[in-house]
Amino acid sequence: MTQPHDPALLARAATLVDALPYMQRYAGRTFVVKYGGHAMGDPDLARDFAEDVVLLKAVGINPVVVHGGGPQIGAMLKTMGVESQFIDGLRVTDAQTAQVAEMVLCGAINKEIVGWIAQAGGKAMGLSGKDGGMVTARKVNRTSKDPDSLIEKVVDLGFVGEPDRIDISVIETVSAAGMIPVIAPIAAGADGQTYNINADTMAGAIAAALGAARLFLLTDVAGVLDKQGELLTDLRPADLARLRADGTISGGMIPKLETCLMAVEAGCEASVVLDGRVSHAMLLEIFTQEGAGTLIQAA
Repeated sequence: MTQPHDPALLARAATLVDALPYMQRYAGRTFVVKYGGHAMGDPDLARDFAEDVVLLKAVGINPVVVHGGGPQIGAMLKTMGVESQFIDGLRVTDAQTAQVAEMVLCGAINKEIVGWIAQAGGKAMGLSGKDGGMVTARKVNRTSKDPDSLIEKVVDLGFVGEPDRIDISVIETVSAAGMIPVIAPIAAGADGQTYNINADTMAGAIAAALGAARLFLLTDVAGVLDKQGELLTDLRPADLARLRADGTISGGMIPKLETCLMAVEAGCEASVVLDGRVSHAMLLEIFTQEGAGTLIQAA
């Protein structure tokens, strides 16, 4: 007599079958993933993340990883006795700080992520915006209003940049060779200077240039929450404007959502803000109907 199959094994098979339509939908498409926050500092979550991107590659999706490293840069600067200053969440970057940022981002962090992916059975290539002229940066300019006179003045952030032009050929070549690009947010400007770029901004610009199916911003929160603390799962530009106006969206979430909106308006199919502290959050978002974060699409 045939023995009944183990229910746990049947459940695993059902999970794969449920994921099949999503695998078919995204086969051959590109996902850009911004990796950072606490997930980067937790070895177990780092292992889960590496397994996720290797699985995506194995089922025919092309993941592109853009990573941050602010806390690690801060720790190195502190070790060197250099005090960090921030304006509007951006680190004021003098020549010494720019050298440290490049060393930390392109060196230790980038190669660690490449190593995690290799351990998970994948192949990755560590890159920065400098490689192959992938990203040309322009200097970021900010203004600050004096609270007494209300006069605006230009604030010099030093060697802080943002993407000006992106050449996707390097990324496409690496992906076509069966490897996963892992990109540090460092780029040269037309002036030859090295600029440190916010990783969210870098990921959004790359996702737009690639016409990615998804931009994922892994954060330290579940996504966009309403005033009752409930997750908002699907937002459009009008929703974002309303939520910002009534104070539901504030603080550090504002620039993240601005990046998401910029990406979808410039060619990315949709952006997702989700919790990088949850194991396999990306897979839950991609391969289940319920999802796991906040999806932002153009109107």
